[in-house]
Amino acid sequence: MDDGTWSIGELARRAGVTVKTVRFYSDRGLLPETARSSGGHRRYGPEALDRLRLIRSLRALDLPVPDVGRVLGEEAALEDVVARRLRELGSRLAALRWQEAALRSLRECAAGERAERLRLIGAVTAPPSTAALARFWRRELPARLPAKLRASIVDAVVPQPPADPAPDQVLAFARLHALVSGARPPADHWRSPAGRSMCGRTDEEVRPAVLYEGLSEAFDLASAELRARRAPYGGDALDCFVAAHARTYRARDTPEFRRRLRVLLTVTADPVLDRYWELSGELTGPLEPTLGAAQEWLRAALEAQSARPGLPA
Repeated sequence: MDDGTWSIGELARRAGVTVKTVRFYSDRGLLPETARSSGGHRRYGPEALDRLRLIRSLRALDLPVPDVGRVLGEEAALEDVVARRLRELGSRLAALRWQEAALRSLRECAAGERAERLRLIGAVTAPPSTAALARFWRRELPARLPAKLRASIVDAVVPQPPADPAPDQVLAFARLHALVSGARPPADHWRSPAGRSMCGRTDEEVRPAVLYEGLSEAFDLASAELRARRAPYGGDALDCFVAAHARTYRARDTPEFRRRLRVLLTVTADPVLDRYWELSGELTGPLEPTLGAAQEWLRAALEAQSARPGLPA
Protein backbone atom coordinates (compact mmCIF):
# COMPACT_ATOMS: atom_id res chain seq x y z
CA MET A 1 0.00 0.00 0.00
CA ASP A 2 1.16 3.54 -0.74
CA ASP A 3 -0.58 5.22 2.22
CA GLY A 4 2.60 5.40 4.34
CA THR A 5 1.64 2.49 6.55
CA TRP A 6 3.43 -0.82 7.00
CA SER A 7 2.28 -4.37 7.33
CA ILE A 8 2.99 -6.25 10.51
CA GLY A 9 5.83 -8.05 8.72
CA GLU A 10 7.38 -4.80 7.52
CA LEU A 11 7.19 -3.27 10.99
CA ALA A 12 8.79 -6.38 12.47
CA ARG A 13 11.60 -6.25 9.87
CA ARG A 14 12.33 -2.56 10.50
CA ALA A 15 12.34 -3.10 14.29
CA GLY A 16 14.44 -6.27 14.10
CA VAL A 17 11.86 -8.42 15.91
CA THR A 18 9.59 -11.28 14.94
CA VAL A 19 6.04 -10.92 13.71
CA LYS A 20 5.00 -12.89 16.77
CA THR A 21 6.51 -10.16 18.98
CA VAL A 22 4.64 -7.38 17.19
CA ARG A 23 1.39 -9.32 17.40
CA PHE A 24 1.96 -10.01 21.13
CA TYR A 25 2.26 -6.30 21.97
CA SER A 26 -0.58 -5.39 19.62
CA ASP A 27 -2.93 -7.90 21.22
CA ARG A 28 -2.19 -6.40 24.63
CA GLY A 29 -2.97 -2.88 23.50
CA LEU A 30 0.61 -1.61 23.75
CA LEU A 31 1.04 -1.15 19.99
CA PRO A 32 -2.18 0.16 18.43
CA GLU A 33 -2.60 -0.37 14.71
CA THR A 34 -3.11 2.64 12.44
CA ALA A 35 -5.53 1.00 10.05
CA ARG A 36 -6.64 -2.25 8.47
CA SER A 37 -6.10 -3.32 4.88
CA SER A 38 -9.01 -4.22 2.61
CA GLY A 39 -8.27 -7.82 3.52
CA GLY A 40 -8.49 -7.04 7.26
CA HIS A 41 -4.74 -7.10 7.91
CA ARG A 42 -3.16 -4.78 10.46
CA ARG A 43 -1.31 -1.69 9.22
CA TYR A 44 1.07 0.43 11.28
CA GLY A 45 2.38 3.96 10.83
CA PRO A 46 5.98 5.14 11.38
CA GLU A 47 5.15 6.16 14.95
CA ALA A 48 4.63 2.48 15.75
CA LEU A 49 8.32 1.85 15.12
CA ASP A 50 9.36 4.40 17.77
CA ARG A 51 6.79 2.97 20.17
CA LEU A 52 7.97 -0.59 19.54
CA ARG A 53 11.58 0.42 20.17
CA LEU A 54 10.53 2.07 23.43
CA ILE A 55 8.66 -1.08 24.46
CA ARG A 56 11.75 -3.19 23.74
CA SER A 57 13.93 -0.82 25.81
CA LEU A 58 11.57 -1.06 28.76
CA ARG A 59 11.32 -4.83 28.45
CA ALA A 60 15.13 -5.05 28.27
CA LEU A 61 15.08 -3.67 31.82
CA ASP A 62 12.85 -6.62 32.71
CA LEU A 63 9.87 -4.40 33.41
CA PRO A 64 6.61 -6.40 33.45
CA VAL A 65 4.20 -5.83 30.58
CA PRO A 66 1.60 -4.07 32.84
CA ASP A 67 4.30 -1.60 33.95
CA VAL A 68 5.30 -1.00 30.33
CA GLY A 69 1.67 -0.18 29.61
CA ARG A 70 1.62 2.31 32.48
CA VAL A 71 4.72 4.08 31.18
CA LEU A 72 3.35 4.24 27.63
CA GLY A 73 0.06 5.63 28.87
CA GLU A 74 1.52 8.13 31.32
CA GLU A 75 5.09 9.38 31.03
CA ALA A 76 5.15 10.46 34.69
CA ALA A 77 4.64 6.81 35.69
CA LEU A 78 8.20 5.97 34.65
CA GLU A 79 9.68 7.34 37.87
CA ASP A 80 7.39 5.26 40.08
CA VAL A 81 7.90 2.13 37.98
CA VAL A 82 11.69 2.50 38.05
CA ALA A 83 11.73 3.16 41.82
CA ARG A 84 9.66 0.05 42.52
CA ARG A 85 11.80 -2.02 40.18
CA LEU A 86 14.95 -0.86 41.97
CA ARG A 87 13.47 -1.93 45.31
CA GLU A 88 12.60 -5.32 43.90
CA LEU A 89 16.07 -5.77 42.46
CA GLY A 90 17.64 -4.69 45.74
CA SER A 91 15.67 -7.36 47.57
CA ARG A 92 16.63 -9.98 45.00
CA LEU A 93 20.30 -9.02 45.15
CA ALA A 94 20.23 -9.14 48.96
CA ALA A 95 18.71 -12.61 48.77
CA LEU A 96 21.37 -13.77 46.29
CA ARG A 97 24.20 -12.38 48.43
CA TRP A 98 22.74 -14.11 51.48
CA GLN A 99 22.38 -17.40 49.61
CA GLU A 100 25.94 -17.15 48.31
CA ALA A 101 27.31 -16.60 51.83
CA ALA A 102 25.17 -19.47 53.13
CA LEU A 103 26.53 -21.81 50.46
CA ARG A 104 30.09 -20.76 51.27
CA SER A 105 29.40 -21.42 54.94
CA LEU A 106 28.32 -24.96 54.09
CA ARG A 107 31.28 -25.52 51.79
CA GLU A 108 33.83 -24.27 54.32
CA CYS A 109 32.68 -26.26 57.35
CA ALA A 110 33.78 -29.78 58.28
CA ALA A 111 31.71 -32.60 56.79
CA GLY A 112 30.46 -33.63 60.21
CA GLU A 113 29.03 -30.16 60.86
CA ARG A 114 27.15 -29.75 57.59
CA ALA A 115 23.88 -31.41 58.58
CA GLU A 116 23.45 -29.21 61.67
CA ARG A 117 24.59 -26.10 59.83
CA LEU A 118 22.21 -26.81 56.98
CA ARG A 119 19.34 -27.22 59.45
CA LEU A 120 20.11 -23.83 61.02
CA ILE A 121 20.60 -21.95 57.77
CA GLY A 122 17.64 -23.62 56.08
CA ALA A 123 15.29 -22.26 58.75
CA VAL A 124 16.08 -18.67 57.72
CA THR A 125 14.62 -16.96 54.67
CA ALA A 126 16.79 -15.12 52.16
CA PRO A 127 17.01 -12.25 52.66
CA PRO A 128 16.40 -12.95 56.34
CA SER A 129 13.54 -11.50 58.36
CA THR A 130 14.04 -10.09 61.86
CA ALA A 131 10.39 -10.67 62.83
CA ALA A 132 11.24 -13.56 65.17
CA LEU A 133 13.81 -11.42 66.97
CA ALA A 134 11.30 -8.60 67.42
CA ARG A 135 8.70 -11.03 68.81
CA PHE A 136 11.28 -12.36 71.25
CA TRP A 137 11.94 -8.91 72.66
CA ARG A 138 8.29 -7.97 72.84
CA ARG A 139 7.87 -11.00 75.10
CA GLU A 140 10.98 -10.17 77.13
CA LEU A 141 10.24 -6.55 77.85
CA PRO A 142 8.03 -5.61 80.81
CA ALA A 143 4.33 -5.41 79.95
CA ARG A 144 3.98 -1.97 81.53
CA LEU A 145 6.21 -0.17 79.04
CA PRO A 146 4.52 2.51 76.89
CA ALA A 147 4.08 1.37 73.30
CA LYS A 148 6.36 4.06 71.84
CA LEU A 149 9.17 3.25 74.28
CA ARG A 150 8.76 -0.48 73.66
CA ALA A 151 9.01 0.04 69.90
CA SER A 152 12.17 2.15 70.22
CA ILE A 153 13.80 -0.49 72.42
CA VAL A 154 12.95 -3.27 69.98
CA ASP A 155 14.46 -1.23 67.16
CA ALA A 156 17.64 -0.78 69.18
CA VAL A 157 18.13 -4.40 70.26
CA VAL A 158 17.26 -6.19 67.01
CA PRO A 159 20.34 -6.30 64.76
CA GLN A 160 19.84 -5.82 61.04
CA PRO A 161 21.33 -8.50 58.79
CA PRO A 162 24.36 -7.24 56.82
CA ALA A 163 23.66 -6.29 53.21
CA ASP A 164 26.71 -8.23 52.06
CA PRO A 165 27.21 -10.90 54.73
CA ALA A 166 30.24 -13.08 55.33
CA PRO A 167 29.62 -16.83 55.83
CA ASP A 168 30.20 -16.46 59.59
CA GLN A 169 27.55 -13.74 59.78
CA VAL A 170 25.00 -15.91 58.01
CA LEU A 171 25.68 -18.65 60.54
CA ALA A 172 25.50 -16.18 63.46
CA PHE A 173 22.10 -14.91 62.31
CA ALA A 174 20.84 -18.48 61.82
CA ARG A 175 21.92 -19.36 65.35
CA LEU A 176 20.33 -16.17 66.67
CA HIS A 177 17.09 -17.04 64.89
CA ALA A 178 17.15 -20.55 66.40
CA LEU A 179 17.87 -19.10 69.86
CA VAL A 180 14.87 -16.75 69.89
CA SER A 181 12.59 -19.36 68.30
CA GLY A 182 13.18 -21.91 71.04
CA ALA A 183 10.77 -22.60 73.87
CA ARG A 184 11.16 -20.13 76.71
CA PRO A 185 8.89 -19.22 79.64
CA PRO A 186 7.53 -15.66 79.70
CA ALA A 187 10.03 -13.16 81.03
CA ASP A 188 9.36 -11.94 84.56
CA HIS A 189 12.54 -10.14 85.53
CA TRP A 190 10.71 -7.76 87.84
CA ARG A 191 9.49 -10.60 90.10
CA SER A 192 12.88 -12.12 90.90
CA PRO A 193 13.74 -12.44 94.63
CA ALA A 194 16.44 -9.82 94.24
CA GLY A 195 14.03 -7.50 92.45
CA ARG A 196 11.43 -7.79 95.20
CA SER A 197 13.97 -7.11 97.91
CA MET A 198 15.61 -4.16 96.13
CA CYS A 199 15.08 -1.26 98.55
CA GLY A 200 12.00 -3.08 99.87
CA ARG A 201 9.90 -2.09 96.85
CA THR A 202 6.95 -4.18 95.72
CA ASP A 203 6.38 -5.12 92.10
CA GLU A 204 3.77 -2.39 91.75
CA GLU A 205 6.23 0.25 92.98
CA VAL A 206 8.93 -0.64 90.46
CA ARG A 207 8.84 1.59 87.38
CA PRO A 208 10.42 -0.19 84.39
CA ALA A 209 9.63 2.68 81.99
CA VAL A 210 11.76 4.99 84.14
CA LEU A 211 14.62 2.51 83.99
CA TYR A 212 14.59 1.98 80.23
CA GLU A 213 14.33 5.69 79.53
CA GLY A 214 17.29 6.36 81.82
CA LEU A 215 19.44 3.53 80.50
CA SER A 216 19.55 5.01 77.00
CA GLU A 217 22.03 7.72 78.01
CA ALA A 218 24.07 5.30 80.12
CA PHE A 219 24.39 2.86 77.22
CA ASP A 220 25.41 5.65 74.85
CA LEU A 221 28.18 6.69 77.24
CA ALA A 222 29.32 3.11 77.78
CA SER A 223 29.33 2.46 74.04
CA ALA A 224 31.69 5.40 73.58
CA GLU A 225 34.00 3.86 76.18
CA LEU A 226 33.88 0.53 74.38
CA ARG A 227 34.76 2.13 71.04
CA ALA A 228 37.72 3.82 72.74
CA ARG A 229 38.70 0.40 74.15
CA ARG A 230 38.70 1.68 77.73
CA ALA A 231 38.48 -0.80 80.58
CA PRO A 232 35.39 -0.57 82.82
CA TYR A 233 35.71 2.12 85.47
CA GLY A 234 33.62 4.44 87.62
CA GLY A 235 32.63 7.61 85.79
CA ASP A 236 29.78 9.36 84.06
CA ALA A 237 28.54 6.21 82.32
CA LEU A 238 28.35 4.23 85.55
CA ASP A 239 26.83 7.12 87.51
CA CYS A 240 24.13 7.49 84.84
CA PHE A 241 23.51 3.73 84.91
CA VAL A 242 23.11 3.64 88.69
CA ALA A 243 20.96 6.79 88.70
CA ALA A 244 18.52 5.18 86.27
CA HIS A 245 18.11 2.20 88.60
CA ALA A 246 17.81 4.44 91.66
CA ARG A 247 14.97 6.41 90.06
CA THR A 248 13.29 3.15 89.10
CA TYR A 249 13.22 2.00 92.73
CA ARG A 250 12.68 5.50 94.17
CA ALA A 251 15.97 5.20 96.06
CA ARG A 252 19.10 7.26 96.61
CA ASP A 253 22.42 6.43 94.96
CA THR A 254 24.43 5.25 97.97
CA PRO A 255 27.21 2.66 98.41
CA GLU A 256 24.60 0.30 99.86
CA PHE A 257 22.33 0.79 96.86
CA ARG A 258 25.22 0.05 94.52
CA ARG A 259 25.97 -3.12 96.45
CA ARG A 260 22.34 -4.22 96.12
CA LEU A 261 22.34 -3.37 92.43
CA ARG A 262 25.48 -5.42 91.89
CA VAL A 263 23.77 -8.41 93.53
CA LEU A 264 20.62 -7.86 91.46
CA LEU A 265 22.57 -7.84 88.19
CA THR A 266 24.35 -11.03 89.20
CA VAL A 267 21.31 -13.09 90.22
CA THR A 268 19.21 -11.99 87.24
CA ALA A 269 21.90 -12.83 84.68
CA ASP A 270 20.32 -14.76 81.81
CA PRO A 271 22.39 -17.21 79.70
CA VAL A 272 19.94 -16.89 76.80
CA LEU A 273 20.32 -13.12 76.69
CA ASP A 274 24.10 -13.43 77.08
CA ARG A 275 24.14 -15.70 74.03
CA TYR A 276 21.84 -13.30 72.18
CA TRP A 277 24.27 -10.44 72.66
CA GLU A 278 27.24 -12.60 71.72
CA LEU A 279 25.64 -13.56 68.42
CA SER A 280 24.43 -9.99 67.81
CA GLY A 281 28.01 -8.82 68.23
CA GLU A 282 29.14 -11.25 65.54
CA LEU A 283 26.60 -9.66 63.20
CA THR A 284 27.34 -6.00 63.92
CA GLY A 285 31.11 -6.29 64.36
CA PRO A 286 33.40 -4.71 66.97
CA LEU A 287 32.97 -1.14 65.70
CA GLU A 288 29.31 -1.03 66.78
CA PRO A 289 28.90 -2.26 70.38
CA THR A 290 25.61 -3.93 71.20
CA LEU A 291 23.47 -2.80 74.11
CA GLY A 292 24.40 -6.09 75.74
CA ALA A 293 28.09 -5.20 75.50
CA ALA A 294 27.35 -1.79 77.03
CA GLN A 295 25.39 -3.45 79.86
CA GLU A 296 28.27 -5.84 80.55
CA TRP A 297 30.78 -2.97 80.56
CA LEU A 298 28.65 -1.12 83.10
CA ARG A 299 28.19 -4.23 85.23
CA ALA A 300 31.96 -4.79 85.23
CA ALA A 301 32.49 -1.13 86.13
CA LEU A 302 30.18 -1.56 89.11
CA GLU A 303 32.09 -4.67 90.16
CA ALA A 304 35.42 -2.86 89.83
CA GLN A 305 34.17 0.08 91.87
CA SER A 306 32.85 -2.17 94.63
CA ALA A 307 36.31 -3.68 95.04
CA ARG A 308 37.89 -0.30 95.73
CA PRO A 309 38.80 0.57 99.33
CA GLY A 310 36.16 2.48 101.19
CA LEU A 311 33.23 0.89 99.34
CA PRO A 312 31.25 -2.01 100.76
CA ALA A 313 31.88 -5.36 99.04
